[in-house]
Amino acid sequence: MNNGKTMKMPMPSIDSVKVAVRVRPFSQREKNAGSKCVISMHSRTTTTIQDPKNPEHTKTFTFDLAYWSHNGFQVDKDGVFTSADPNSKFAGQRDVFHDLGRGILDSAWQGYNATLLAYGQTGSGKSYSMIGFGANKGIIPNVCEELFQAIENRERNQEYQVTFSMLEIYNEQVRDLLSRTKKPGGLKVREDTQLGFYVDGLRSVPCENYAQIERLMEQGAKVRTTASTSMNASSSRSHMVITIQLKQVFLDRGLTKQASINLVDLAGSERQKSSGSEGDRLREGSRVNLSLTNLGNVISALADAAVGKKVLHIPYRDSVLTKLLQSALGGNSRTAVIAAISPADICYEETLSTLRYAERAKKVRNKAMVNTSTLMRESRAENSELLLRGGNSRMAAQGALPAARSPGAARPSAAHSSHLATGSTGPRVPQVTPLCNQPEPRLRVKAVAFGLAAWRAPTPRGSLAPEEPYRPPNTVLHTRAQPCPHTKGQRNSRGHGAKRTLSHANMNKKQNMELQASSHKDLLALELKGDSTLQNLPSDFVFTQQPAYVLAEQGLGPHTRQLTWAHQLEQAREEWRQQHVALAQERQMLKTLPHLLNVSEDPQLTGVLKYSIQPGSCDAGRAASNAIILQGLGISDKHASFTNLDGKVTVTPHSKCKVVVNGVPITTKTKLQHLDRIILGSNSAYLYIGFPSERGSEDLSRFDYDFFQLERAAAEGVSVDKLGAGNSGDGQADPSVLAVFQDYIKLMPLVAEANQMSEELKKGLKMELKVKNLASSDSRGYDLQKEVMVKVTKERTREVWIWSKAKFINRKFLMEELYQRFLDGEDSHVAQEDDPFWDPVEVVHLGSAHIWLQSLAYCMKLEEQVEFLNCDGLEEAALHIHITPCAPAGQACGEEDVVIDPLELLGKRMDFQIRIVRCLGAKWLKEDAERGIQMGYRIYDLPHTLYTKPVWKTVNPQIEESVQFTALNASREFLNYLQTNALIVDLWGLQEGCPELCCSQLDLMVTGEGHIMVDTKSISTVLDIGQIPSNQISELYLKLLKLEQETELLRNINRALRQENVFLKESLEKTGSQQAPKSSNTLKITRMAAQVPGPGGLHQVCTQPAGCDREFAKALKVFYQSMNMARGQFLKLRHYKPPEDDQMLRPFVHQQSQMLKDFGDLLESSLWKLKNDVALIVKKKRECLLHSE
Repeated sequence: MNNGKTMKMPMPSIDSVKVAVRVRPFSQREKNAGSKCVISMHSRTTTTIQDPKNPEHTKTFTFDLAYWSHNGFQVDKDGVFTSADPNSKFAGQRDVFHDLGRGILDSAWQGYNATLLAYGQTGSGKSYSMIGFGANKGIIPNVCEELFQAIENRERNQEYQVTFSMLEIYNEQVRDLLSRTKKPGGLKVREDTQLGFYVDGLRSVPCENYAQIERLMEQGAKVRTTASTSMNASSSRSHMVITIQLKQVFLDRGLTKQASINLVDLAGSERQKSSGSEGDRLREGSRVNLSLTNLGNVISALADAAVGKKVLHIPYRDSVLTKLLQSALGGNSRTAVIAAISPADICYEETLSTLRYAERAKKVRNKAMVNTSTLMRESRAENSELLLRGGNSRMAAQGALPAARSPGAARPSAAHSSHLATGSTGPRVPQVTPLCNQPEPRLRVKAVAFGLAAWRAPTPRGSLAPEEPYRPPNTVLHTRAQPCPHTKGQRNSRGHGAKRTLSHANMNKKQNMELQASSHKDLLALELKGDSTLQNLPSDFVFTQQPAYVLAEQGLGPHTRQLTWAHQLEQAREEWRQQHVALAQERQMLKTLPHLLNVSEDPQLTGVLKYSIQPGSCDAGRAASNAIILQGLGISDKHASFTNLDGKVTVTPHSKCKVVVNGVPITTKTKLQHLDRIILGSNSAYLYIGFPSERGSEDLSRFDYDFFQLERAAAEGVSVDKLGAGNSGDGQADPSVLAVFQDYIKLMPLVAEANQMSEELKKGLKMELKVKNLASSDSRGYDLQKEVMVKVTKERTREVWIWSKAKFINRKFLMEELYQRFLDGEDSHVAQEDDPFWDPVEVVHLGSAHIWLQSLAYCMKLEEQVEFLNCDGLEEAALHIHITPCAPAGQACGEEDVVIDPLELLGKRMDFQIRIVRCLGAKWLKEDAERGIQMGYRIYDLPHTLYTKPVWKTVNPQIEESVQFTALNASREFLNYLQTNALIVDLWGLQEGCPELCCSQLDLMVTGEGHIMVDTKSISTVLDIGQIPSNQISELYLKLLKLEQETELLRNINRALRQENVFLKESLEKTGSQQAPKSSNTLKITRMAAQVPGPGGLHQVCTQPAGCDREFAKALKVFYQSMNMARGQFLKLRHYKPPEDDQMLRPFVHQQSQMLKDFGDLLESSLWKLKNDVALIVKKKRECLLHSE
């Protein structure tokens, strides 16, 4: 540098992204759901996950670090989680910081940019690892604390600058969390050809100690909480970025190092199947999920490039997040990723997805370099850049000059002077021709120290303190971003020194340039000697118009309009003083007055907002005139009034405003007790803290967001018992039902918010939660897997839709985007096909009816009137149905055709008809006379569901549709199916304009008579249906059946002949007197052979049942009919729900007891009649046997 040569840029080092995985303990939701742990870590680097559906299937991942924080811990006296014993593998917050946080700090001290990304699904522990909770500080506060501890122990010849910024990215909009004003549309992410992407207008605050950063983080959390409440945006769906700029100045070497520490808490990474747009006509709704998807695409592309694959494009530009992370991924940064995972089996899919994401991330390679430069090189680089950008015309337009120096300005240190003197011998800075034709402004001379900016210990009065116009240093996420790592020939740091130019008017160009150079040297010499001459110059001495690089270094140029570091630091101190006074006042008020604390879904944001209730009456709502200003969905301008009189606090809702206290909606004045839970609007939750005399040492952490929702659900009558979770033999509740209950609780506030948005946007939709398959079972009577769904009703037209959980969550994302446009005053009108509140009219599943087929296995006719039960287990309608065994021609079988044992039908042809007679009392049709219904069913191996014809505008529609089915060769499996299964008939609701349900007959196999064939498995194994026309299948099969029957008869004859042969051999060994049996058996064989029919008469082979068998069949028929009635009563008992009103409990218990008595009487009488009938049949048969003898 001293020889006039440019210093060579440091070569970048190739660093792989460092990846750590951390598993947390079970959450309360997971404990309530009876979850099991599917994660194991057998070393500090390996993580194994087990498939809960297939425990033998496991997958092991290897990362740089694996932290086991699931169990094996205890809480010390300070509330810090530590290992329970020396052999425990538990990893606490300090362990994580030791490996990751200190690595970030070490990189920053060396001059490298450093980035830490926290990735994982919502609730997996990302924020806990990054920020911490209570006494368990996370990585961010520990990094900041140790940073300032090291600065306090700095050497005398080193000085430092630290700035702090905090932003949030939600729905592709950037919000400055250190600014109290919200810019519509958010801050803009701009791109500079040399500097890359940066956030324009982001506030960066100078900090002198850790306490200031703590205060800034509290301020940012408050802004984030207020913003998420007003925008109805959960913090789990936003990305938070904290950036710490560290600049080190080595005075003895004339060297600077600067680093950007970027700490990123990413949004929840829920998979699309569980929280996205699966099955929705609209695309993925959340641009938050979109940004994570783009981040995954960037990581995948970089991972492919790292292993040598050809990658044409890295999609950094596809989202705001990836733009700002460009240097962190594949660029000039040392990057680490901490993947937070849940141990629960119910989160298996999301956890596996997170581990795969982390596995791709560890393949990414960065090109980090030390951001270091000498002060003179910084000056030259900046001057050249400004000269090239600004040009003479822009310099002429820039008229601002530095303000006069205050009398107490400090002088540079000896080291600083030495450096400037040395640096002045470097390469010449390009000179700028003065604009002599324009009038030159006259200003008093100011002695300026340049090239250094730092805070230091107070200097003696009269000495010069180094000043530097403040610019944001190179950073990935800042107003002046780190240069793109792929740009060649670009400097990594920028300096602030420049030569001063003096000139007199009316000189020619050459003289002017010479005078500028000599005057600059003279001025510099005076400045370095600490001479006071500059302060004593005459008042008429003037400067010429300053070049752009001079203005730039003083913070007045077109590209760097920032205050000097010293001025910023002083402003920050003034703000600290003001905030300290305000915080002290707030703390004093909270100590003496009752107040409200906000409760957020994100534990980090709980308790951030505090509202004191002053003596007297104070209003709460959106209006700025209220004493308590609230934001949030469903909050009115004047929402409620809080009254603090005579040591009592009451709350009174205004008009029809929604106020819930301890889960119960209120409409009148209600007295509040200490620790009461209050919900205002759709979902703004607050914990009431009473007077100091009421307070104790309560643990407020138990009143979390889930506590509020569980209490609200209990008040609405929703509980695990209502969802049908019976206890298993080991006393544990059904885990699947517990999981559904947790889903229900999670969706409750979301549905309330969606209803409020619908109301404010005048969409006219009402949404309510339902549990699908709550009262439904499969054809064997086993309960089906339950699932939460959302019933959507358009109140004006009474149109109904059923949305799955995934579809609703996706729509809610889109609703929030539309609602935000409405709040911002933008046009919220969208085309109908893009409206998240609209869907095409569709058929709606109303309920199911079960008709047990056991009587059909005995060739008995069944006439039933059964109930269609909806998802709530309530009767939706009644079905009148006949199931009749019949002959191939369709004649109904009589009592003489009843069989005692279903195996008698094995291998024989079975024909039966299913006739749907009518539907009675359908609520769907009563609610709207313009609606219609259809019914559908499928039996055994039928490939498609059969539907009845649609019936419209009739409350009790007459259906009268019959279908005949044929099993040509009844198999054992089919007969077992008839004995143990039920026919399920589904009732579907039709709405005007919706498509009707229909079934294709092309794939159905039919007999020659046109009957639908069932039990066709044997046909498929014998015949290649694809090669035989469908009209020939039945004829071929009949011929095959006849041949099989003939073969079976021949086998029986052969079996009889073998027995006869054995008998004859035994007879030869006996005396000759035993010849009679031979003739008798020979006669038997002869008769059997005579029974063999010809090929054309085989179908006439049949036997008439005995009279006793007919009587027995009749008795069984009566018994089965009574059992069907008993089964119906049992189902009623099973799905009958207790009333929510305690006053109705006694009548309910009485009614339940009467139903149980009736059920017992019916069962007892049915069994008694069966015993009598069987006894009578046995008696008659004995009499017949005695009579025959």
